Amino acid sequence: MINKFKEKQFLIINLYLIFILLAFLSNNASAQSIAFVNQQKLLEKAPQAESARNKLQKEFAPRDKTLVGLQKEIQDLTIKLQKDAAVMSASAVNKLKRKISSLRRDLERDKEAFREDLTLRQNEELVKLQQVVSQAIAKVAEEKKYDLIVSDGVIYASKRIDITEIILDALKLKFNEKQ
Repeated sequence: MINKFKEKQFLIINLYLIFILLAFLSNNASAQSIAFVNQQKLLEKAPQAESARNKLQKEFAPRDKTLVGLQKEIQDLTIKLQKDAAVMSASAVNKLKRKISSLRRDLERDKEAFREDLTLRQNEELVKLQQVVSQAIAKVAEEKKYDLIVSDGVIYASKRIDITEIILDALKLKFNEKQ
C-alpha cells in the first residue's frame, strides 16, 4: 500500500514538473520573434535587381544588335536568291547559297555563344544580388531583434510576420546610398 502511494506521489510530482516545464517552454517560445521573408519577391523587386538587369542589357545590347543585323542580312540574301535565281548564272546562285549557308552557321554559333555568355553573366549578377539580399535580411533581423526568419518552403505565413516589405525598403535605402 505504501509503494502504491509512493508511485502515485511520484507520478503526480512528475506530471506537475512536466506541466511546469511545458508552461516555461511555451512562455519562452512566445517571447521569441519569428518572421517570414519572400526572397523571390525581393530578388525581383529590389532596385539592385533592376540595376543588374539594366547593366546586363547595356552589356549585351551591341552583341544582340549584331545578331539581329546578321539575321536581317540572311533574310535579305534569301529574298534576293528567291527573286533573282532565274536570271542569275548557276555559279552565282551556288555562290549565294553557300554564302547564306555560311552566314546561317555563323549566326547559330554566335547565338549559342551569346546565350551561354548571357546565362553566365546573369548567374554572376544573381549571386551578387543574393548576397546583398541576405545581408539586408541579416541586418534587419539584428536591428529588429528577430530570433528566426524563414523563407523558402513555407506553406503559409501571415502578413503579421511577413517582413518582405521591410527588407525591400532596406534594400532601396542601401541602393540609394550608393547612387
